[in-house]
Amino acid sequence: MFDPVIAPSGTLLGLLQRGRGDGTLHALTAPRPEALAALNHCVLRDPRHDWQVENRSLYYARLYLDLNGELDAVESHLFDAEDILDTDESRTGLALAVLGHLASYGRRDALELLRRYAARGSNWAWALDELALRDDDAGLRALAAPVLARFPHDPEGESELAAAVRDAFEPRPWRLWAEDPRTSIATRVRAAQEAGCFDRWQRQLSPTGPRPGWSVRAVLEWAQQGLDRGTPLHVPAARCLTAVAGPEDRPEIVRAARSGTDGARCTALRYLAGGHDPEALGLIEDAVTTGSAVVAEAAVDAFERMRSVAAVDRARGWAHRPDALGAAAGRVLACRGGARDRDLVLAALREAVRGEGPDAPTLWTLVDGAGRLGIACAAPVLRHVYRETASSHLRGRAARALAATDPSFAAGFAVECLWDCEESTREIAARHAETGDNRVVERLRRLAADPAEEAEVQTAVRSRFGPDAPAV
Repeated sequence: MFDPVIAPSGTLLGLLQRGRGDGTLHALTAPRPEALAALNHCVLRDPRHDWQVENRSLYYARLYLDLNGELDAVESHLFDAEDILDTDESRTGLALAVLGHLASYGRRDALELLRRYAARGSNWAWALDELALRDDDAGLRALAAPVLARFPHDPEGESELAAAVRDAFEPRPWRLWAEDPRTSIATRVRAAQEAGCFDRWQRQLSPTGPRPGWSVRAVLEWAQQGLDRGTPLHVPAARCLTAVAGPEDRPEIVRAARSGTDGARCTALRYLAGGHDPEALGLIEDAVTTGSAVVAEAAVDAFERMRSVAAVDRARGWAHRPDALGAAAGRVLACRGGARDRDLVLAALREAVRGEGPDAPTLWTLVDGAGRLGIACAAPVLRHVYRETASSHLRGRAARALAATDPSFAAGFAVECLWDCEESTREIAARHAETGDNRVVERLRRLAADPAEEAEVQTAVRSRFGPDAPAV
């Protein structure tokens, strides 16, 4: 899937793509056709950079409900001819998840669309998982025949069916079908269940990788073999070294960290850093300077995982470096530095935004650090990240940091965060939003009564309505 094109943050489309609370508030005041067009654009062209972890489906489903939106565009997208040509689940996954939430809110048209797509669509497994949570037994039983018809009655088809049953995210439909009164269906599903269990058992009996009794050299060679195949194994290899290496093996591991093959060097650096070896920091600096890109990346990662006082002290000296190690030093101080490191963390935060923009991966840690250290001067940068980032997770972290650094947060961004797409951001808002705005009180009550809302959010809302809470 190509990276989505995100509209400017000041537009309705840009707000909805980001999942910001202001997106919902603006959509509800915009002309309905314009709001529905922007909403459909988001649902049919997933705007998330990481669609597997960022939330949008409940956010968009709630807006469909508020706008009383039709599902014609979603239907056309699901049953377009492209569904046959592009079977990547990212093309239809968001739309199916939105339909699932709408079905749970009682939208019959959404339930019927899911049933039809489960019977005919390429991404049928996702639709079936949504129905497993929301459809009744009769509706699921009606899908048994069309789903099983996807798998030919030959060895290859039966193998694919067994894999589908084994890997199903929601097992309820398959359990129902295993007890189906139609013998042809029940027998086939039970056989697939048994084959899937047998396959899992076989894989457990035939593990790959390290064996008991391996030597340090064998582990280092295994790490290099993985790198030669394009599969970095230095992280599990370092764990293996923890099990097999003794004090007498330290010289060999240090030599590997200094001049071994790339796989061995990455493994040794990870192992020495994890054990806070006194030579680890020097070896890490040398690896960043002289090693390959793979070794330098592994060295930086190993440094960031160190928890020792010596690592934090070294980070203070490295924070001014203009390379990856300097950036890592800023993140180390953000995670484990003290009040004396506020200026260094703030400088790293500003440099990251200037140099890499509001979606830089390094900002996740630096934003958290600004909040943890209570850097009030960071509030303008944090507000910029909040507004501009396309990552709803990073925006949530910025909101949490603003709650700790910006006195205006409760009356400002916290209000719109009550409509945010991420439940963790809504939870922050539920704890901080000032209730002088009538929209806040109404929204808190709606979240408290919404069965689709996450338990953590509702707990935060109840804390505002409890006997010891401020008047709402």
